[in-house]
Parts: sequence; structure tokens; C-alpha cells
Amino acid sequence: MSTEIKNVYIVIMAGGTGTRFWPYSRTAKPKQFLDVLNTGRSLLQMTYDRFAEYTSPDKILVVSNDHYGDLIREQLPEIAEEHILLEPIKRNTAPCVAYAAYKIKQKDPNAILVVTPSDAVIFDISRYIENIDLAVKGAEQSERLITIGIQPTKPETGYGYIQFLESDESIKPVKTFTEKPDKDLALKFIESGDFVWNAGIFVWSLSSIVSAFEKHQPEVADVFNKGASSYYTDRESNFIKEAYAVTKSISIDYAIMEKASNVYVLLGDFGWSDLGSWDALHELLPKDEDENHTSKHTITYNSANNFIKAEKNKLVVISDLEGYLVADVDDVLLICKKDDAIRFKNLVSDVKNEKGDRFI
Repeated sequence: MSTEIKNVYIVIMAGGTGTRFWPYSRTAKPKQFLDVLNTGRSLLQMTYDRFAEYTSPDKILVVSNDHYGDLIREQLPEIAEEHILLEPIKRNTAPCVAYAAYKIKQKDPNAILVVTPSDAVIFDISRYIENIDLAVKGAEQSERLITIGIQPTKPETGYGYIQFLESDESIKPVKTFTEKPDKDLALKFIESGDFVWNAGIFVWSLSSIVSAFEKHQPEVADVFNKGASSYYTDRESNFIKEAYAVTKSISIDYAIMEKASNVYVLLGDFGWSDLGSWDALHELLPKDEDENHTSKHTITYNSANNFIKAEKNKLVVISDLEGYLVADVDDVLLICKKDDAIRFKNLVSDVKNEKGDRFI
């Protein structure tokens, strides 16, 4: 843990709707607010816990949709109200980062920012914090925009990939970004040895990211810079509603990272999963001798590699099933191939079109 750098701010992005974990994850309570791993803490709380001793609670911010304000306050009472940043409408991650950066700028223009998703799982937390600290020190010493890459273990098509240029430093220059390649291309990436998964974790000085917005997204910079006199006041909420109404929806990768020339990647190694699908969750949770993850009252016959989730008092009997998700959650029963993550958005979209928002 760093004892030298005192101005590190953690920005937790927690606005996603968790579509790929439907019907367990719903619009009213997406996956970041759920105890997905049965630890007694939600994914958001686990993200907060990782940084609780790295920097002080008054330097941790959560950015989310305004529908989730009460959930954030309930799960993270340690976070000051002024550090719960609520977006009135979805605008992807670039406006989310800009909002946090321009607000922090009013209080601490010399800040270092660590921007992280709220729904990833980290298994080696001490190693993770060592990597974060290394990136923080790198960002403090130069105007580098640093992202953290994960060594690929398989040709995953649901992740973005970062190609780096070899160097003697642990923080390496980035050559290219590629979003969610097909399996053949992902396999070539892995075989080349100079690609890593994009974990969506960023570390940069406030001055660096503000400069990047001014250069590559001047309209976004202009919008959020106009709020200088409103941040940390009772005018902030109204300003943000106006700002988001005129701000385009764009990811931080497309908006900044793929355009800037001062982008670097730290090759991270700390046991990471973004829990992007039921299949990914199945890999992490306990399973029986037939690779089935089951609910409490489940009986299986000639069945393997299934994920069974049902109400704790419901009996589930499964026969002759392989590679399936059976999710009986509240008022929805879903039975489908668990590795077909891409279809989940289509399923949710179809349900919404045919049945309305009730089941979403």
C-alpha cells in the first residue's frame, strides 16, 4: 500500500444494468448491487472494500444512474453524499469520467484518479493494490494515460484487447485497441503474445485526463467545465441534468484512449474476471463432480456443466441436461444455453417489447 501519495481518488463506475445476468440482475437492482458470489457483500461493496485502506473514504466516489442513489447510500454509507454522482440519463463511460474529473478538479487539481468498474472480481487483492500503486506512481511522474491489461487465458470474444509495444518498463506503450474480436482473431491475438484483455481500469493524473478531453473531446470538456461554479453546491444536480441533455453517448475507450498518443498499459496479474456472463460466473462458483453449480434443493440425473439457480426453498429436478442455465428468479423462469452470452441482450429486448418493463 502506498504511503507516499495522498491525493489518490477512486472513481467507481456503477451505472450498468447487468443485462447479461437477467433475470437475476434486474433494472431495479443490477448485478453490481447483488451478492453474486455469496460472500455477504455485493460486487459494489467488494470494489469499495479493495480501496478502503488504500485511500481515505472521502476520496472515493461512485458514479451511477440516479435510479440507484438509494441503493448506493444503503450499501455504502461510508461514502459522502457529495461523492455519490448521479447521472440523469445513460451516456456511456466518457461523460461518467468527465463528470468525476471536472468535479474533483474543483477540490484537488493535483489529484491522481483511479477509475474502475464496480462489477469485476479480483482474487489476489494485495497483488491488485500493488499493481494499482505502480500505475498511480507512473501517472504521478508523467502525463501518461494508463490502463491495466490482463494476460489472456483463452480466446475470449466478449472482451476488448490491447496491443502493447515491448519495452523494459512494466508500463508499456499501447499500439492498438480492438473491441470484442471473433474467436479466430482472438486466438491470433493470444498467439502473438503482445495482446492483453482490456480490464476497463484506468489510472491518470487529473491534469492528464482533462487535457485529453480538451484535445480529443472538446465539446465534452466544454460542457463539464461550465459546471465549475456548480460542483459541490446545491446547483450541481440541475447543472448535471442540463449537461447530460447535450452530451453525446460515447465510451472512454472510443472518446480518449483510442485517440491519444500518451496511452500506456500495465500488464496486471491479480486474478481478474469481469463476470460478463452466466458462463463466467459458473467458472468461479463451487460445482459438483459433474461440473453442475446448483441451488440448495437440486437433484440431477445424467446432467453436467449446468448452472441451476432457484429460490432457496424450491426443489429443482434436472435430467439429461448439459451446458444449460436454469434460472428461476422471482417472476421469471429462464432456460437456455449458458454460454450464449450474446443472446441475452436480445432476449431481454424481446421480453421488453412483448411484455413491457414488468419482467425487466
